[in-house]
Amino acid sequence: MPRQEPTSPLPDASHRRGVRERHKLARKWASLISATNYVPLSQDELERQLLDLLDQVVAALRRDPTDADGVAARITERLAKLNCSGAESIRYTVDVLGKSLLSVTELSGVPRLAEKVVELVGAIAARAAELLRSTTFDQQEELRDALLTAVENTHGHQRISEATFDEVASCSSSGIVILNPDGGFVRTNGAFSEIVDYPPEELAALTVFDLVHPAEETYLKESYQALRDGDHLRIRRSLRLVRGDGEISRVTLTATILHDGTDDPDHFVTVVEDSTELTLLQNELSRQALHDVLTGLPNRQFFTTHLEGVLRRADPVTGITLFHLDLDAFSLITGGLGREVGDRLLQSVSERLKTLVSAEKAMVAKFDGDEFLVLVENTAATPDVLAMITRINEELSEPVYIQGHGVAATASIGVVHRPPRGMDAADLLRASDMTLRRAKGNGRRQWELFHPDQHAKDRKAFSLAAEMPGAWESGELAVVYRPIVRLSDRAIVGTEAVLRWDHPEHGVVCGDQCLELADETGLILALGPWLLRTACEHLRWGRDLPLSVNLTASQSSDADLVGEVGRVLKETAVSPQRLWLGMPVDALLAANGEAMDNLRTLAENGVQAVARNFGAVAGDLVCVEDLPLRAVRIARWLVDREPVPGSPVTHALLELPSLVHLSGVEMIVDGVTTQAQSDWWRAAGADLAQGSLFED
Repeated sequence: MPRQEPTSPLPDASHRRGVRERHKLARKWASLISATNYVPLSQDELERQLLDLLDQVVAALRRDPTDADGVAARITERLAKLNCSGAESIRYTVDVLGKSLLSVTELSGVPRLAEKVVELVGAIAARAAELLRSTTFDQQEELRDALLTAVENTHGHQRISEATFDEVASCSSSGIVILNPDGGFVRTNGAFSEIVDYPPEELAALTVFDLVHPAEETYLKESYQALRDGDHLRIRRSLRLVRGDGEISRVTLTATILHDGTDDPDHFVTVVEDSTELTLLQNELSRQALHDVLTGLPNRQFFTTHLEGVLRRADPVTGITLFHLDLDAFSLITGGLGREVGDRLLQSVSERLKTLVSAEKAMVAKFDGDEFLVLVENTAATPDVLAMITRINEELSEPVYIQGHGVAATASIGVVHRPPRGMDAADLLRASDMTLRRAKGNGRRQWELFHPDQHAKDRKAFSLAAEMPGAWESGELAVVYRPIVRLSDRAIVGTEAVLRWDHPEHGVVCGDQCLELADETGLILALGPWLLRTACEHLRWGRDLPLSVNLTASQSSDADLVGEVGRVLKETAVSPQRLWLGMPVDALLAANGEAMDNLRTLAENGVQAVARNFGAVAGDLVCVEDLPLRAVRIARWLVDREPVPGSPVTHALLELPSLVHLSGVEMIVDGVTTQAQSDWWRAAGADLAQGSLFED
């Protein structure tokens, strides 16, 4: 397959930019965690260590699957060796990676990047929590075992030495208590008093059962009784204790029993570990992994799991409705007023959406960038789709004042109302995304309703677009040639080179459809020059006829178009006058003017320009008057339209050829399939035509 070698060192520049980004990120990471812990390394060495971890993270995110657990294990183990595995260090690690990896240049093309980053950050959080729990448990287990051994070795008929108890207990961060057989406090250390928020003198009048949560009192009594009866040598229970201030402490209680000289139960030795902080850390890390950091809304992972449950329990009569929103022109707000204003606007939108559906059983979630999802479990009282869309647009269009600027958001919305039974969460999200794409294609503040037939067509188109690079690589794409005829005598006056794809499942895909599919994925910027070069190579050995090649809007505006055309003409020794390049009218009329500049430059060098998708509107006629065109090609939908006598459109089409001819420009009619069409356009004054009528 012919390929064009890169003409600029962009990959090297991209690599250098990626290296700079990772160094900058490692420096930020090192600065944050070194401020929270003693690190036995210089700042430069710490940065090198973290840079190595970042290299592993970037490499893992570019793989599929990512192996998030393996990368998370290596990161937490390395941080532990650096003495950076505390709660603050892990929080900074999660914060830095979660916020920064999405904007790393080297990851910009990675599929499902946001999901992979969330998975990796969640895995790091889980590994860190487990490491912290394990370390704490091991340390306290050693201390507890030492204490219990010392206590059990004490003579059964002697009171426990207060001096020994104080020496061991006072240095422990765990609560240590001696209980009598009824659960009353005989001795306590300071750590236990802090855990339960009771001074020692008040504890002397209480039992351990007075402090335990009422729902777990019976459970604890049965555990101590089993210890007294000899059913267990030691018990370990997770419990809730009610503090003196009324708050709840989550603790892990471990107890064993001391026997007197006759081997009768005498006292309980109990060690109480306060796991409240660890539980809160685990909960916070879990919350961050499942919620958007900026708005606090559920993220994709949380929402998808919730959606699976909703689909299982959905009412078969009222069903559910999913609204998929994308804020219009959000980049203009952040570009013009700054990222902080954009972030504040996103927070405002999230609050307004939650308020809007507060009366419904609903969830509002935020996906990547500026996308929001609203899932409503419908009831008989739920507003219909149109009413809900109206409320959303009215609510979002109300300005919010941020830093003195009154900004508002409008949204394009894809709606899936009462999806078919059997559609799973992944299919439903894909359907809402495709429906949103159609809405955005119609302009701003538009909405579209999911239709199964249209969805099937969209999936087919997206599937074809995704498969096209592989089809080109494997040689499934070919260039075929269609005749251009003169309507007056049907003589062949030129040829047009078009792409043809014999798809093994969907059949023949040809012409403009191939161009549109390649344009969807950006493949056209590589495929287009190959089409042009192949066509010009054919032209060298063919008849002395003009060759027409159609361009997409992105090709027409490509800064390298003029240079590419010049190289192909020079290398194939084809005269510029024999090459007709077709550019879409909407690209020529675009505000940036890049396509128009390319056309003028090409025309100055002898290439013949054709305006495609031409219609009977004033803007299109401006192209004829202002640009050096050879011809215009009538929009296909106008050719397919049945002429109706007396119709304003038919009248305009009859006048169009004469208006075009006033500027010395020819008119080409594409898509002629019947003799009646040919006769009508010839009578109207069109010059040239293409279509299946003229093909063998």
